[in-house]
Amino acid sequence: MFWALGAGAAEKSILVFGDSLSAAYGIAQSGGWVALLVERLKRERRDYSVANASISGETSAGGLARIDAALARHRPAVVIVELGANDGLRGLPLGQMKANLGTIIEHAKKSGARVLLVGMQLPPNYGPEYTSAFQNAFGEVAKRYKVALLPFLLAGFAEKPEYFQADRMHPTAEAQPLILERVWPALRPLLK
Repeated sequence: MFWALGAGAAEKSILVFGDSLSAAYGIAQSGGWVALLVERLKRERRDYSVANASISGETSAGGLARIDAALARHRPAVVIVELGANDGLRGLPLGQMKANLGTIIEHAKKSGARVLLVGMQLPPNYGPEYTSAFQNAFGEVAKRYKVALLPFLLAGFAEKPEYFQADRMHPTAEAQPLILERVWPALRPLLK
């Protein structure tokens, strides 16, 4: 999904590279946080287009396999990397997830893009050791690769079931503005 701002295509673009949480799973695309980001950029008269290359079910390994093509296609000024939740939910090795995210970031930076890494948390039923290590992984990767970090995409409402679909994993349309309010302060400094 690609949105261009204004009459002509914007010279600068933001690539949202994520999973179902950014792909507007179970709701109208126009109501997802990425579409709301487009509206916000227009309101604030920021000359950025937004490309949403998010795929429901995507893991960090899947993202790694796709990143070079996405970078070549969209030539983004900013990349928002929102991957890892599916690695965690599948109990995949966290070392591999961190390596995949690191390589995605390296490729994005090499292309000239500024990067925002978006973190996630897991439900407690995965055990305290794995859950804690998963949560900490995003900060470790952001620090190692010197990129901006949003520690938890769903902060402030993750514990409120009314903001989630029946599966209790995917946010409702009503939660999407809340997600954008988490993303925006972390993204804004990267918009030049």
